[in-house]
Amino acid sequence: MNSYVLRHGQTEYSTKHLVNGDPSVPVQLSDEGVRSCRHPWRFLPLHSVRTWASSAFPRAQQTAFLLAGVPAAKLVIEPRLNELDYGEFEGGPWLTYGDWLDQHGARRRPPGAAESQREGIRRMLLGLRECLALPGPRLVVGHGLLLSVLLWQQGRSGGEAVPLVFPEARCGEPLDVADDVLGGWIAELLSDLDAEDREDPDGRGDAAI
Repeated sequence: MNSYVLRHGQTEYSTKHLVNGDPSVPVQLSDEGVRSCRHPWRFLPLHSVRTWASSAFPRAQQTAFLLAGVPAAKLVIEPRLNELDYGEFEGGPWLTYGDWLDQHGARRRPPGAAESQREGIRRMLLGLRECLALPGPRLVVGHGLLLSVLLWQQGRSGGEAVPLVFPEARCGEPLDVADDVLGGWIAELLSDLDAEDREDPDGRGDAAI
């Protein structure tokens, strides 16, 4: 059985590289984002999808409904797939948050945020793992960080450490992966995050010097 995991369609925020980790902010798909939701039908057997799942963010749910082709499609909302909480960086350029991340590390919580980058990644992976228990094939719509982590894991070589910053995942491009492979990726990544916690319990070792 396979899972199709993708980042939501394009938004005005994504084209401007602005961050939005607050689901109450009504960020919707752009016109191009809506159009792009027609493309996966060309190369994915979406007619066979038994479970449609998304984060609690409007843009993720909108993407799922457009891909399903019917507004009444039953959608499983998994809040653990939500975008990262950016705290005081909410609504600003990703580069500003990226500079803070480089200075303070992936295991520190930004001012005003309820989680660090690593805590957010762990949460998203646990949400994705929960989705694997749903009937498949399944389509899961999440956010850029989750897809970036999965794509990095897909191309990972040897014992390469989990990086601080990941290459950006493109909006609306699905990752088609077998469930056993995806489950293995999730287990390995969670194990790596646990190892980071054991080796650096205070979260000080991953900040730039």
